[in-house]
Amino acid sequence: MKAMIFAAGLGSRLKPLTDTMPKAMVPIAGHPMLEHVILKLKAAGFTEIVINIHHFGDQILDFLKVNENFGLTIHISDERDLLLDTGGGVKKARSFFENSDEPFLIHNVDILSDVNLKELYDYHLQSGGVATLLASRRKTSRYLLFDEKKKLCGWTNKDTGQVKPEGFQYDELCYQEYAFSGIHVLSPAIFQFMDTPRWEGKFSIMDFYLATCRQINYSGYLAENLQLIDIGKPETLAKAESFLYQSTK
Repeated sequence: MKAMIFAAGLGSRLKPLTDTMPKAMVPIAGHPMLEHVILKLKAAGFTEIVINIHHFGDQILDFLKVNENFGLTIHISDERDLLLDTGGGVKKARSFFENSDEPFLIHNVDILSDVNLKELYDYHLQSGGVATLLASRRKTSRYLLFDEKKKLCGWTNKDTGQVKPEGFQYDELCYQEYAFSGIHVLSPAIFQFMDTPRWEGKFSIMDFYLATCRQINYSGYLAENLQLIDIGKPETLAKAESFLYQSTK
């Protein structure tokens, strides 16, 4: 099974830690967050991983070398010349995935959760969709909107009232609100929909999903009781350590 870890981000919210290291190398319970994600993927049966790099990318390369790639096949998608955001990052890495029908899982490096990644991957295989997004009942201001068949239909920002895609009519009685987790499974068929001028260079994968969800089947893997921590801010580092301690007890 194949996966991609988004490790290229600047980690601006984690300053000053990220003034001297990439976000992916910020330690949680004594180990870089990248290591925690790699080992979770490995434990779930993933054997081939693509990692994108940008900010202090050499530190990630050195870390992988010292740890002998954790016994996995690891490829690097090098974005050190230009940070491409999540959608552009996926598209740049297409050569690792597009020559087979095998889906691949994407995992943000700064997410810890108790999801069973193998079950999520298998659900995608069974659903037959182009992408499956792990989403949960989590308090946030921004929600993905799914219909009764768990198909992604739109997005809303509760604070501003904004909705996507353009022209989408949001009726709270017709859609379920779930928060995106930063973990999703894609089939290589997705790349054919990115072959337009709109999806060149730097772009967000969520913008891509929302712009194309009327034409393409994106499913939700909707978790009611998912335990998830976004390690994007300094105040969540201590929570992340506690989360890891609890999950290994």
